[in-house]
Amino acid sequence: MFANDKSIDNLQDLFKEFRKYIELQGEYLKLETIEKLTVLLSTLTLIFILVALGVMALFYFSFMLVYVLATEVGMVAGFAIVGAILILIAWLVYHFRVSLIFQPMVNFLARLFLDDSNKPQQ
Repeated sequence: MFANDKSIDNLQDLFKEFRKYIELQGEYLKLETIEKLTVLLSTLTLIFILVALGVMALFYFSFMLVYVLATEVGMVAGFAIVGAILILIAWLVYHFRVSLIFQPMVNFLARLFLDDSNKPQQ
């Protein structure tokens, strides 16, 4: 099948190039994974910061609402009304957790990890 040494040299060169290609693909996979993990961690950090600031704002706005309501219904009733509103909001978030939290998170992770970044843009 191999009549001369030139064919063997060609096969050895082909094997070396294939081996180099596999190594480069491994490096590319590592870089792509690092890029996607960086995007994921920066997004999670941003969400954490925004949630923390939102909770602080909600805290201050709820006290503001209590003091506004206190002039009309009294301090204790104002706290009760604001507490009931916050419980209602918590129940609504829990009730719609799939569409508000889980589905957007699944969509984000699927887009991040499953989209093929090599395909040409149309």
